[in-house]
Amino acid sequence: MTDQPSLSALRRTVLLVALLNLGYFFVEAGVGWSIGSVSLFADSVDFLEDTAVNLLIFVATGWPLAHRAKAGKTMAVIIMVPAAAALWQAVTKFSNPEAPDPLSLMLTAGGAVVVNTVSAALLLRHRDHGGSMSKAAWLAARNDVVVNLGILAMGALTLTLVPNAWPDLLLGLGIVVLNFHAAKEVWEVAEEEDLAAKALAGEVDDD
Repeated sequence: MTDQPSLSALRRTVLLVALLNLGYFFVEAGVGWSIGSVSLFADSVDFLEDTAVNLLIFVATGWPLAHRAKAGKTMAVIIMVPAAAALWQAVTKFSNPEAPDPLSLMLTAGGAVVVNTVSAALLLRHRDHGGSMSKAAWLAARNDVVVNLGILAMGALTLTLVPNAWPDLLLGLGIVVLNFHAAKEVWEVAEEEDLAAKALAGEVDDD
């Protein structure tokens, strides 16, 4: 017997997390678009990215090591999607730096904290037992909690001290950095799996 979670338990978990993220994507995207928030819009795309990552894990769990490594690299690229969306929204916002409604922003970010905290807690048990795929999912959920707390703090700052769009813009750009770091970590783990698969296949020279 082993205390490691089973593959079937991992698949059930990631499917539940995917559904949670997909549902809140529509909530946050709608609010972010309506109030013109760069950080909230970028975070809503993050929910869509998390949905894709967890659905890919659901499908790819149990695949051979080499295939899992390719899936891990695919997810590293997927993680960069919110970064590109944040950059696009930030560029358009520079021409009209109007502050988003801080109360709507904070309420929506508060809901996102709940969803992402639940997702991170569900995935915590599986992060070290599914290679780059489960690591990708846990990293995404963990990073999202950090971003959501940043959005809450930024909303409070906009409400009380800086009633313009610059805090929102700066946080949106911060999301770019955070997602790049997560993508780099996942890519490195996938590279390790790829090398291990090649070694098992006898494709790596030991000299």
